[in-house]
Amino acid sequence: MSQEEVILPLGDFADLDRGGPIPLYFQLAQKIESAIKDGRLAPGSRLENEIALGNRLSLSRPTVRRAIQELVDKGLLVRRRGVGTQVVHGQIHRKVELTSLHEDLSNGGKAPSTKVLEIKRSNADQKIAGHLNVKVGSPVLMIKRLRFADNVPVAILENWLPEDFVDLADENLASHGLYQLLKARGVSIKVAQQNIGARKSNTAESEMLNVEKGSALLTMERTAFDATGKAVEWGHHCYRPDLYSFEVTLVEK
Repeated sequence: MSQEEVILPLGDFADLDRGGPIPLYFQLAQKIESAIKDGRLAPGSRLENEIALGNRLSLSRPTVRRAIQELVDKGLLVRRRGVGTQVVHGQIHRKVELTSLHEDLSNGGKAPSTKVLEIKRSNADQKIAGHLNVKVGSPVLMIKRLRFADNVPVAILENWLPEDFVDLADENLASHGLYQLLKARGVSIKVAQQNIGARKSNTAESEMLNVEKGSALLTMERTAFDATGKAVEWGHHCYRPDLYSFEVTLVEK
């Protein structure tokens, strides 16, 4: 998507009511939201900076900043370090099912790509051994990847696999999803235990995901089991919430 700065014409803001009961920041936020929804501000495009917009509209910087923050909070805009304020790309809604992120992106019409950050053969400490139900000190494989959707960073994926799969380090993890590689080896993943949460990003995560330090992230931990009940992977993932959400269907018993 385009990352060019888009300057909305003054006519779009001609009917701002400067003396009425509706706060100016709210009116401004509505005007920008309307431009996003009708396509005048396309996904990925950069909004005019706060000072320039305020000067053009004769509005104070706090008024413009609050209007933009309203749209950031609604998930329509995102502030990105070194880039500015951008219209978010279409959010990826992931159903809580036994699928991989690579599959979800492909099925959702996005182009997935991967940067492998680290692959390490090591021995399971107490935490990893507990998740994989193996003995402490058993050989394990750790894979850390940065996943993109249409060239935009979406998630940091860290997975641990037991001894049977340590040779996956030799596979092309940059172009294949982890579950694809496991299925190619005849692994049938039947059930998983999953926890979804949220926390603030640290410095390294902020740089990789191109968000401000301390931004909110969605988190997911999952242990997947094969048809025999054996753990085949444990993963800890974090996602940009402006681009990603989990979808859950609730059924009354």
